[in-house]
Amino acid sequence: MALKSKNIFINLPVKDLHKSTDFFQALGFEFNPQFTDESTACMIVSDNIFVLIMVEERFKEFSKKEIVDAATSSEAIFCLSAESRDQVDEVVNKALAFGGKSSNDPQDHGFMYGWSFQDLDGHIWEVVYMDESAMNQG
Repeated sequence: MALKSKNIFINLPVKDLHKSTDFFQALGFEFNPQFTDESTACMIVSDNIFVLIMVEERFKEFSKKEIVDAATSSEAIFCLSAESRDQVDEVVNKALAFGGKSSNDPQDHGFMYGWSFQDLDGHIWEVVYMDESAMNQG
C-alpha cells in the first residue's frame, strides 16, 4: 500500500525566529498561532503544506545530526508554485528587498519560468510558474 500523506510539515532551523517570521510575513505568508510559540512558528504555505521554522536549539531536539550551515552548504531546495510569471518576480523581488539574497538568475524555459532566492539563514527557495497549456503543445 502506497503512503499518501494528507499534509506536509517541513521543519526548518533558523537563527532568529522573529527576523525569519518578519521576513516570511513580508513575502505574504501567514502563520498559525495555534502552533507558534517562542521557539517555533508555523508558516502556512497552503491548506496542506506547513513550514515549522524553529530556533536551532529547538530543531536539535528532533535530530541527532549537526545542523547544516545553509549559508555555505545545501541540504534541500524548497520549490513553491506561483500563479503567474509576474508572481514569481514579485515574490523573489520582495525576498531580496527584505534581506534575502539572490540564489540563481531567472530561468525561462518557455512553458516554465522560475527564479530563486536565499532566506535570511541561506535556505534556498525557488518560485516557479508552469504554463500547463504551453507544456501540452509539444
